[in-house]
Amino acid sequence: MKIGVLGLFTGLALSCQVALAADYIFRDLMANTLPPTACATEKEAVAKAIQPYTISRFSKRFCQSQGYGWHLEAVKDKGRLVCQDCTALDYGKKKCFVADIVVSCKRIKPGSVGLLPGQG
Repeated sequence: MKIGVLGLFTGLALSCQVALAADYIFRDLMANTLPPTACATEKEAVAKAIQPYTISRFSKRFCQSQGYGWHLEAVKDKGRLVCQDCTALDYGKKKCFVADIVVSCKRIKPGSVGLLPGQG
């Protein structure tokens, strides 16, 4: 009896085809991080500009700026470091940022996971 019930549930589970995958829309973006407001020595400015936290934070912002539902998929290119000299009052100090970061963003394709009644 127990084997029959187990076989029935197994048969039902295998016959039900549930779509678990969603379709996504992908978009690649290129953008720059913002330079800091304060000047620092070149070593400190470079270290702050290329730290992983800064890159990941700005990468998420790039995707979120595309609108509702956009999320970061991957960072394709970490870009290049750019340093600028500060004013004459802060002689020898610099502001550094990362330019040309390429990220891949994704969003669920509308209607692919049952967003429309009776479909999906």
